[in-house]
Amino acid sequence: VRRAAVDGGRCVVECEGAEPITCDRVLLAVGRVPNTGDIGLDSVGIQTDGRGEIPVADDFQTRAENVFAIGDCVRGPKLAHKASHEAIACVERIVTGHGHVNYDTIPGVVYTHPEIAGVGKTEEELRASGREYRKGEFPFQASGRARTLGETNGRVKILADLHTDRILGVHIFGPRAGDLIAEAVAAMEFGASAEDLARICHAHPTLAESLGEAALAVAGRAIHMARQAAGSRR
Repeated sequence: VRRAAVDGGRCVVECEGAEPITCDRVLLAVGRVPNTGDIGLDSVGIQTDGRGEIPVADDFQTRAENVFAIGDCVRGPKLAHKASHEAIACVERIVTGHGHVNYDTIPGVVYTHPEIAGVGKTEEELRASGREYRKGEFPFQASGRARTLGETNGRVKILADLHTDRILGVHIFGPRAGDLIAEAVAAMEFGASAEDLARICHAHPTLAESLGEAALAVAGRAIHMARQAAGSRR
């Protein structure tokens, strides 16, 4: 994004190498920075990195003995649920020596209308890494439940490894996306394939069926869509 401005009551966003986008609203989501300045870290021998984050080991131990750090002041996305997950894992590590946070399966949600939710890799990240993948998409316009709710904007997109079918990323734009992403998180946490997700019996009529349909679409087998080719290859 090069610049954004208001012109005649509309927002205009200029992007590098693309046509300007004219819209009603622009969501400014530039992220957060750790609030680690002037809190006395130096007095206990803790230094922050160039981003203001506190370096920690896998057990969240800082360089200072018996001082642990979690949440927005350490690595990873600056999200409340990520911090809560880290807090549980940190205490488990302290008490039992075991604790687990999989940073590849931390979901992100934008609470707009419609909602936006995602977990795992994006297409841009997969292309940049050279990883081959297939893509399955299912529009909420083809969802019976979305139609009864009158909320048919958006779609579900699933990215799966071209060779193993393992789910690499799931992205949802549409009604209740923040709730629907939980199923994708569970699937990815346990290494599910797109076929595994497709085989789950989703109740009908529900928005969750769209996840199953998108999983089927990875192999070109979505049921409530016109016949399609196998998922896109990259």
